[in-house]
Order: sequence, then structure tokens, then C-alpha cells
Amino acid sequence: MIQVYIHPTSETYKSISNRSVQNIYHLKKIVLPIIDNVKTYGDVALKTYTIKYDHADIKHIQVTEEDLNKADMKISNRLKKSIEIAYQNIKCFHQKQMHEEPTIEISKGVLCWRKIVPIEKIGFYIPGGSAPLLSTVLMLGVPGKLSGCKNIILCSPPNKNGEIHPAILYTAKYVGITRIYKVGGAQAIAAMAYGTESIPSVYKIFGPGNSYVTIAKQIVSQKGIVSIDMPAGPSEVAIMADNSANPEYVASDLLSQSEHDPESYILLITTNNKSWIEEVKKELKKQFLDISNKQDIVEKSLKKSKIIVLTSLDECLALINKVAPEHLIINCKNASYWGEKVINAGSVFLGNYSPVSAGDYASGTNHVLPTYGYAKSYSGVSIDSFVKKVTFQKLSKKGLKNLSECISVLSSEEGLLAHKKSINIRLKNEF
Repeated sequence: MIQVYIHPTSETYKSISNRSVQNIYHLKKIVLPIIDNVKTYGDVALKTYTIKYDHADIKHIQVTEEDLNKADMKISNRLKKSIEIAYQNIKCFHQKQMHEEPTIEISKGVLCWRKIVPIEKIGFYIPGGSAPLLSTVLMLGVPGKLSGCKNIILCSPPNKNGEIHPAILYTAKYVGITRIYKVGGAQAIAAMAYGTESIPSVYKIFGPGNSYVTIAKQIVSQKGIVSIDMPAGPSEVAIMADNSANPEYVASDLLSQSEHDPESYILLITTNNKSWIEEVKKELKKQFLDISNKQDIVEKSLKKSKIIVLTSLDECLALINKVAPEHLIINCKNASYWGEKVINAGSVFLGNYSPVSAGDYASGTNHVLPTYGYAKSYSGVSIDSFVKKVTFQKLSKKGLKNLSECISVLSSEEGLLAHKKSINIRLKNEF
């Protein structure tokens, strides 16, 4: 069910830990015509693709107020309460990221500062097929609203009856998003990038999706039409474990990520012996039987998963920093000590009682995270993802005079004499 590699060489474990490579050419061949058709034909193309891919013939693309009210009645009070708790925790964590920036007096008469400005138009993509990701509505909606973004829209694929899952609709309304559209796949990304008769264009697109959605986001971003939250791929977890790790817990964490996608990237890196590994494998088989609704996905995912046994925790951590996983569980003695040594990971979970599931739903941190090694250079979604920072400067005549010699020398060296003149013309009576 899962591959085991004991004390591989450094050259070998590099190849072992590599992620599978997708056929980008094949995906682009499918996605590019979809983007072009939505750009050209707008709503007609969206409805055509919704029939083709979602098997739903929708008359109205936008969700109505009546749809939102019906969703409210379709979900349980227990679910509503859980949404409320998760919302409050996510809001608490993200609210602390907001702060005013000071005006800085660089020198006498020279003031500089930054103004934090919310991005005006934001688009969310929320998958709604086998897993209606209402939690992602919270993870994007809460910081988006806290940041002050005024125009937020949401796209999610409809079911065969032409309806978006009621939990997605309820959660969106709960966080204050009511402009919702029944469109999924690459066509939804194209609609948010270019705009159609029904869906307005946005400046930045957020949210996870399948390979086609991911490629569509990258294409529209590369074209300079719109920016995106981050490059994304299948869900990932790496677990670093020593002999203090509970095999039952470790197995449950491996399974929880494997149910996301057959292509999920799952890695257990440990210093433990064969008997501990056998315990983990035994637990995997036992717990696998309890997953009745996702066994096919889990089985495919686990077949690609790996256990790598190394000689020391330092060696384990060195490999983890090279892998840069989306989620990292450090299940070791002195977990906080090892956590301080992590430099490449999307989100880190310390100790026996910190499963990824907590961060996925309700601990407060964001679960929209970089995958495929992008944690080496990208952060997860935060308040900063929804704002831009505009710099200002204000100089008095004295302040400009104090800088004039420095600017004159530097601009002359670069051969930009008009720059030098723009200073001198203001101070001509001073020379």
C-alpha cells in the first residue's frame, strides 16, 4: 500500500522525494480553447461548458437571493454552529495581522510612508464536486473581508440540478459574499479574468481546483490579465517522526491527506525502526477500512506515498527543507525546537495533538497554501494577499537640498542628466 525506503543515499532520496510531473502540454491543449471561447462568446460559452462538464443546463448564471435563503434552510444547526466557531477562530488569527504603518522621518525634511490599499476586485474559485469546500470559503472570505476588499465574487460549479451546494452558499452569505455564480472549471477562471455579460472581471483570483483550474489560473496570470494567489497542485503532507510519535496518529494523518486527491503527495520521514513502521502500515490498513466514501482515491494516493528512513532528525529536516511541503507535521520530542529549524513549508503542525485537519478547518491559520515546492518562495494566503502597499514621500525644500548632492552624483553616474536637472531646477537659487 505504501513504499518504504530504508537509509537511501542522498542522491537516491532526492529522486524518491520528487513529485510526479503533470502533462502540461496536454492540459494546455484543453484549457486554452476554453479560455479563448469564454473571452469571445461570454455567457454562451459558460452555459455550453456547464452542460458539457457539469451536465447542468442553467438558465441564470448568478445565484439569486431565493437560492441563498433556501440554502439556509437546507443545512443543520450543528453545521451552522461549526461554521460560526471556525469563522471566529480564523477571524481572530487574521485580524491580528492588520496594523497601521508609521510615517518615517528619513532625515530632516524627508518623510516616507506606506499606505495599505485593499485590492478592489477579487474573485474566489471554490470547488464543489466530490468535496464542496465550504472551509475554503471561510479561509478566503474572512481575510478578504477584513482587508476591506469591496468587490468580491465567487464561482463554484453546480450539480446536475444546476444548484451550488447549500453549505457553500450558506458560508458565503455568512462571511458577506452574495455575488455568486454557478460556473466551474477553467471556464470560471476565464470568466473572472476577462469578464462576461453576467460575471465581472477581477484583478486577482484565489482558490484551489483541479489540474484544469490550476493551469487556467497560470495561463491568465502569465498573460498579464489578472494576478493569482499562488501556483497550486495536489494536496501535500510531510511527517517527520521519531520514536515518540504514535503510529495510530501518524497513519490517520497520512490517510487524511490521501483522501483529497489520487495525486496527493504524501511523505513520512523518520528515524524509527522496522517494527514502528510495521505498526504504521498495520494502522493504515485498519483505518483504511473505515473510509467508505473515498477508498478508491485513498488507495491510489497511498500507492504513490513513501516512507523514508534516515539516520538522524537533522538529516530528516534537511530533506524536508528541500521538499518544501504544503503541510508539515513534526511529531518528535522537542517539536518546537525542530520547528524553529524549518525554513521551507506552507504550514507547520507541532506535536502529537496538532493534526493538519485542525489547520484545514478551525485552528485559525489559513489552509490555502503553496504546494509543489513553491513554499520555498511563496507564503500561504493572509491579510497581505488581499492588499497592496503604496509608498509615499514628502520632501521640504531643505530636505531636497540635503539630498541634492547624493542624487546629482548617482544620476550623473548613470547618465540620466534629466534626473539631475529635476533636482537642480528646484534649487537653482541655492547654487
